[in-house]
Amino acid sequence: MNTEVIVTCAVTGAGDTVGKHPAIPVTPEQIANAAIEAARAGAAIAHIHVRDPETGKAARHPDLYREVVERIRASGVDVVINLTAGMGGDFVPDPQEPWRGGPGTDMATVEDRLVHVEELRPEICTLDCGSMNYAASAYVSTPDMLRAMARRIKAVGVKPEIEVFELGHVWQAKMLVQEGLIEAPPLFQLCMGIPYGAEADPRAVLAMRDLLPPGAIFAAFGIGRMQMPMVAQAVLMGGHVRVGLEDNLWLDKGVYASNGDLVARACEIVRLMGARVVGPEEARKKLGLRKQR
Repeated sequence: MNTEVIVTCAVTGAGDTVGKHPAIPVTPEQIANAAIEAARAGAAIAHIHVRDPETGKAARHPDLYREVVERIRASGVDVVINLTAGMGGDFVPDPQEPWRGGPGTDMATVEDRLVHVEELRPEICTLDCGSMNYAASAYVSTPDMLRAMARRIKAVGVKPEIEVFELGHVWQAKMLVQEGLIEAPPLFQLCMGIPYGAEADPRAVLAMRDLLPPGAIFAAFGIGRMQMPMVAQAVLMGGHVRVGLEDNLWLDKGVYASNGDLVARACEIVRLMGARVVGPEEARKKLGLRKQR
């Protein structure tokens, strides 16, 4: 069991959740405010996607990230910033010409996937470590893409949070560690319950945890109603936790959540288990982060 727990809040995500919840953060101001709210509720890390302010759809324009990061840094609220680098890998085959991307495809170069990370230098950015069937589409990150991304992330002094959705992703990540492209200690996020990766089941979490490289630090999350059960499971298995509106919209049945609500609930679970929630400075020390300002 982990007795000193880092809580991450994924404040908005890229999913089609606008209209399914009355207060999904969309604009850079709303996303920054959500990160600040989460930090005040006890989150040490804010995991950040951006959205098109006009449509609410997933976006990846560097100007949007820049505004979010600048607002958080100017707020005076301390929180570790974790920017997604997972956008630009969505492939939806055209039904008539499946070798071409159809509507919904967003494939970007390695450089375009990381332009905001290289400019803004967050303390953490994600590295989605492998391709998979992702709900109704496919997510593409080939081994060569991942090697190139890992090199660039390392070069700017940002720590990758290795997102793994199934056992093959763990295997791929271990190769990057062995090749020296990811510095020790590697940080993993076990992403559970996303169709069609690993199910949000204790056996799947345990299998993935047991195959992590020696010295690895990990967190785990579940989506939807499995978000809070996964908080307890992750702590029991020696890991850290993630909650937030990216992964779950509800606090209780029929009760919409806010990011602050979800963080407060997760912190309560951690404390009731006899563990302690750590703040951002202690999280930096545990993860070996280089504070960026």
